Parts: sequence; C-alpha cells; structure tokens
Amino acid sequence: MESKSCMKSDSPLRLSIEKQREMLAQKELSSVELTEEYIRRIESVDGELGAFITTTFGKARKDAALADERIVKGESTPLLGVTIGIKDLIGTKGIPTTAGSKIIENYKPPYNATVIEKLEAAGAVIVGKLNLDEFGMGSSCENSAYKKTCNPWAPDRTPGGSSGGSAAAVAAAECAGALGTDTGGSIRQPASFCNVVGVKPTYGRVSRFGVVAYASSLDQVGTFARDVGGAAAVLQVIAGRDPHDTTSAPYPVPDFGAVKGTPVKGMKVGVPEEFFMDGLNPEIAGAVKKAVEDLEKIHGVEVVEISLPHAEYAVAAYYLVATAEASSNLARYDGAHFGYRTPSPATLSDMYTKSRSEAFGEEVKRRIMLGTFVLSAGYYDAYYLKALRVRRLIQKDFFDAFEKVDAVIAPTSPLPPFRLGELMDDPLQMYLADIYTVTASLAGLPAMSMPCGFTSSPELPIGMQIIAPPWQEETMFKLAFAYEEGNRYIGRFPGEDA
Repeated sequence: MESKSCMKSDSPLRLSIEKQREMLAQKELSSVELTEEYIRRIESVDGELGAFITTTFGKARKDAALADERIVKGESTPLLGVTIGIKDLIGTKGIPTTAGSKIIENYKPPYNATVIEKLEAAGAVIVGKLNLDEFGMGSSCENSAYKKTCNPWAPDRTPGGSSGGSAAAVAAAECAGALGTDTGGSIRQPASFCNVVGVKPTYGRVSRFGVVAYASSLDQVGTFARDVGGAAAVLQVIAGRDPHDTTSAPYPVPDFGAVKGTPVKGMKVGVPEEFFMDGLNPEIAGAVKKAVEDLEKIHGVEVVEISLPHAEYAVAAYYLVATAEASSNLARYDGAHFGYRTPSPATLSDMYTKSRSEAFGEEVKRRIMLGTFVLSAGYYDAYYLKALRVRRLIQKDFFDAFEKVDAVIAPTSPLPPFRLGELMDDPLQMYLADIYTVTASLAGLPAMSMPCGFTSSPELPIGMQIIAPPWQEETMFKLAFAYEEGNRYIGRFPGEDA
C-alpha cells in the first residue's frame, strides 16, 4: 500500500472539516478542487486499502459544482462542499446499496435514506459507498462479500468492524468524514483501531429510515471524522426527528460544536472497575488511565470509581437480542421478493433454501440460526426473554451511575487491532472484542471513541470511550473537546511521526 506520508504538507486533505469549511467560505479553495483532490487520493491508495465498494465520482463532481454555486450565493451549512463517504448499509437512490452482501448485490434503492437527504440538503459531496462486514455483522471488516479492508496504520491488520471501510477511509484521508452504523460497537471499535473519532448518538437521535436493518432496537447511524469538531458537524446535519421513522425522537437538536472550549472543571467522570479487569491489554489500560489523569490534572475533572455490576453479561445478552432481531429482519431476503434467487430451483422450498444458503455469508448464517433458535418454542423464555431482562439491568446500572457522575470513560476495545484472519476461525473471541461497546448499545446511550495513544511495538492506535446519559451528547462532546486540546494523537496520519 502506498505510504500515507506521501501526501504533501500543504494538502487540503490534511485539514479538519472546520478548516476546510473556512477555506471554502473564504473562496481560498473550491469544492470542485477539494473533491478532485479526494478523488485522486482514492484512486491512488484504495486499490490496496479496500475501503470503497462503489465510487460515485461523476455525481461527486456535479455536487461539488453545485456546492460552489451555493457558496458564491452566501449560503453556509456545516458541510457545504465537504466530501463524505457512506457505509454501504445506508440507502442511496439509484446507487448500489449492497450491505456487503451478495444477496442484494444489484439493489439500487428507489429513494434515499433520510440521513442522505439531509447530507445532500446541506451540500455535502458524497464520493462513494464504503465496505463493511455483511449486514453489519462482524468486528473486523472481513465478512464482506466483496473485499477485505486493511487498516491504514498496518495493512496486515483489521480496521475493525463492521464500519471498517468508513474508519479506514477517514484515517487514510480518502474523505473528510463518513457515516457508519453502530449496533454493538460498529462505529466506536473501528474508530479506535484507525485513530479517528467515531460517534454513536443516543438511540432515536438519528433516523434509521432507508438504512438496511440488522437489529432494529440497537441500530443507530453515526459519524466519523479526524477530530471531534468534524464528527460533531456531521452529526449536526443528520440528527433530528423524522416522521418516516417512528423510533426517531422529537427532541430539538442542539449545536454540538458550540460546547467547544466550555470549561469542564468540576464535572464528574465515572471509571467502571469492571472495564479494567483481566483480558484488557495493559498498554490500552495505561493509555486510558493516563487520559483520565490528564482530564483530572489539566482540566479539573473529578474522577469517581463506579461499578456496572451487570456488564459481565452484556456480550451474552447482546448476541441474543441482536441475533433474534436479525433473524426476523433478514427473513425478507427469501429469493422470492427481491435480491438474489438461485437459478433453476426444483421446488419452492428448494428456492428458499438455496437462495439464502448461496448468497448469505457464513457469519450472517451463523447469526440467523442463533437468532431463530433463541426465538423458537421452548427457548424463547430461557434465552431471549432473559436477555431482555438483563438488558434492562444493564441500563439501570448506567442510570444509577449517572446519579453520581456526568459521564463514563472506559477503553473502547480490550485489544489493539488484530491481524487479518487471526480471529476468523474463533467467532467467540471475535464477539468478546465487543465487550466494552455493547453495554452502551444495549442501554441506548450516546457514546464515542477518540484517540488516546498507541501501543509500543508495533505502534497501533488506542481509543478511549466516552459514554453520556441519554440525549446528552453535549456532555460527551464537552469532555471530548477538552481532552482534544493538546492531544498529539488526534490528527496524526498513518506513516507519520507524532
């Protein structure tokens, strides 16, 4: 893979979304010029990185020209003229939306997802659709039916999943920001592995209309960027009530970026003891603890030890709830209505069986079977219903903690980016990689990952997770902006020294 350090020192691709917007507004740079820079970058590095499934350069060039016209007229939005990549789980009108699966390989939605409508209304320039684990099921971006995505920091390692293409593209400067989806950590874990900022908002903050469903009570669209302000700007545009999605909440959307520079002195941050036990890589533990100490010593945050006693059951509960919902959601891909159909089936039953067997990948089939099992007669109460009860207990643990603290800080992942192929034959170990992210997902809480260090040998990114109470993304961003000050890890490009 081409060295990422070959980018010119004055390249606009090095700039944050905020700085790009300033230059665009001041006519120091046009969106057409910026978009062409990103297209050249994608053409140069993505052949080996593998972040994109589909590129939309023709549309991007047209949208960039329209953005420049809007800028000349004096319009301004947080993303006007800014280049964005889209996880290929999010519907785009007339553009293939594959969900990383062969079963809907040729699907071109007749309408845009609401988040795409909002991006286009804001004048964002969409350069393509990004790789993912099939239907969002995976933690390594190796379960895609199309390609494997490499980690820009170490090509032999995973970028994380399922939104691995989104995280890798932002890290490698193939786009300024990106959309992903997070069901159990699919934004935060790749953000951690690729040294970028990834935000999962409160469940209901962003519309899911037009997003291919995996687990409907957990799925949430979120954002990636190189810094906190960029992730906040993208979220600003896509958040809000949508009448097409009954689970989207009618709460007003605050200005997430406005809290930048707000003092955090006196805020209480909880550190859960359960997240610092056996199984956590010692360098990750040290980096996160150092980040908490910096917030305490430099910014005057008060650190409180807390307990989330039911966290140990989170992975088990998550993989029961999520697979049960996946079993239901993916029943529509039956070879009859749309999508892949096996050629020349002998009977109707043969068509159903072969269509699904041939077009779904191994991990998707594994999760469908597990979900169908836990929903079946005789097992529903023992597994699925019990998992729902545990989910409520996990949520209560957080609510109890938030009576004492303003936010929770924890590692994002128990391990650094692992080698491609390393865990593919051990799905249980792959599932356990989600141990620190699934808790916030089960509780429906806003959570984000941001860079906080690197392992020593080899040098691999480490992410810190900030979790806030429901609808308090501002609290999360306030702490993130404070920690970002003087953070030498944020904004680093792969192949370059700190």
